[in-house]
Amino acid sequence: MDDTAHLYGRSLLTLSDFSPADIRLLLALAHRARKDRRAGTVQQRFAGMSLALLYEKPSTRTRCAFDTAFGEEGGHPVFLGSDDIHLGAKESLEDTARILGRMFNAIQFRGFEQATVEALARLSGVPVYNGLTDARHPTQVLADLMTLEQHFGRLAGLKLAYVGDCRNNIASSLMIGCSLTGVHFTAVGPDQLAPPAALRSQCAPYAAASGARIECGSGTGLVAGADAVYTDVWVSMGEEEQSAERYALLAPYQVNSTLLARTGNPGCVFMHDLPAVKGNEVTEEVFEGPASVVWEQAENRKHTARALLLATLTRNAVQPPTA
Repeated sequence: MDDTAHLYGRSLLTLSDFSPADIRLLLALAHRARKDRRAGTVQQRFAGMSLALLYEKPSTRTRCAFDTAFGEEGGHPVFLGSDDIHLGAKESLEDTARILGRMFNAIQFRGFEQATVEALARLSGVPVYNGLTDARHPTQVLADLMTLEQHFGRLAGLKLAYVGDCRNNIASSLMIGCSLTGVHFTAVGPDQLAPPAALRSQCAPYAAASGARIECGSGTGLVAGADAVYTDVWVSMGEEEQSAERYALLAPYQVNSTLLARTGNPGCVFMHDLPAVKGNEVTEEVFEGPASVVWEQAENRKHTARALLLATLTRNAVQPPTA
């Protein structure tokens, strides 16, 4: 039996939906998908299937990753933006979920409320994938973990320092993903934007099981020893009215050459989920410099999306390589 068979029909709403072993399997499949693409291998494992791409927020990487990963395998992705359907307006979320579940094999949602993606998964009867909500961004972090593994050859024992707004969806999902996979996670930012206590409590047993350490603080010296420094925009979508306040709080946490040097690690890489506002959270020098792996992260969105789709929509997903 295929090692991924138990993932068939599963949804991904947050990374804690999957066990460390499940994440390991998805990453192995993603590495295989990347290798196959470079070899020009073409398969049609989603032939006859359809995927609803339900979007309240705009996207480049998430939409392109799921659209191409599904379409290149013979599937039919259908984009449904806010102006295309009556989600929560003329038609209730509950009714929309039931209708989409009867017409599509799976749903990929990108929007505001975590409760929306949870309702879609509960009521549609098909796998649902969270392509971003205000609370979580699990598909991005799958690509981040793949990028780290691709670059360093491992995950366990690495240190990732996230610098900036440490309570946003990226930082929160990184804490979950790192604690599940043995990556030491350090959140560096102003006290006003520290990770929620409830999230730290949730991740504590994951970290204890994997051997990861979680630390949080406001001093940039905490990046010492980091193998990766990660940042995100200072103002998330929907929070534009807080721009001036965020800039004032986060200016000391810009990722620049001085901050990277504080890692004391010449092999440290720079990571960003994109899009970036160069000159704010990161300097052009770092973003375009030799430490940057942002383009690998972006590409790996596609490979991890394909792995997730294969594992949850096919009973005979390609078995991950053993070596």
